[in-house]
Amino acid sequence: MKLQNKVAIVTGAATGIGKAIATAMAAEGAAVVIDYVGESTFADAAVQAIQTSGGKVVAFAADISNPAQVGQLIQKAIDSFGRLDILVNNAGLEYKHPFTEFPLEQWHKVIGVDLTGPFLCAQAAAKTMIRQGSGGRIINISSIHEDVPMPTNAPYCAAKGGLRMLMRTIAVELAPHKITVNNIAPGAIFTPIDADIEADPKLEAQLMAEIPLGRWGKPEEVAGLAVFLASDAASYCTGSTFIIDGGMTRQAGSL
Repeated sequence: MKLQNKVAIVTGAATGIGKAIATAMAAEGAAVVIDYVGESTFADAAVQAIQTSGGKVVAFAADISNPAQVGQLIQKAIDSFGRLDILVNNAGLEYKHPFTEFPLEQWHKVIGVDLTGPFLCAQAAAKTMIRQGSGGRIINISSIHEDVPMPTNAPYCAAKGGLRMLMRTIAVELAPHKITVNNIAPGAIFTPIDADIEADPKLEAQLMAEIPLGRWGKPEEVAGLAVFLASDAASYCTGSTFIIDGGMTRQAGSL
């Protein structure tokens, strides 16, 4: 198993990409803390599925934009499994409005969860990993929109662009402690966050025309990349964004 005896926290892991990553890491031998917010139904279901497959897992409710709750999340991993080796910053949200009409409170919410949250979690995790003295892995689930503009989604794109430079900077700072830091940048992955497109055949067709492979990505495909970056096989990878988008960012359109 690639992650035997490792302990991982995956934020926003009750559904979608986060759930797939938590499931894949547990299947590879890691003990996993599933972070979620709000009602526990989906988190409980994810825990039950992993336990049924023989995995080690607990769920914990924590708002990653809240420093005190982030501290409690890190402590939950230590109390439950004795240490922390892997942090996956997956939790995220978005709201779509024309830029000139974007509500300030929604800007603050998106930046709080999508950028401040990874900062807080990475900082707290790094302190723990440094104290343990055996290195670690920090993996941020970013987006192709750390590079590619997306009209009506300015705060989300700003947060993901910021996450790219946060990752690059702390990768350099944490390298002496054998802590690697990388981003995964998914394109169109079939998850609830894109429910509006998935439910509209016309919008979906327009999106597929922008993807050379011509299909949605699967959460499990992103999870496989996350497992690789968390494993010993990726011990020389740090400071990079790994794009998984079916070729979308290389699509020039018809000529």
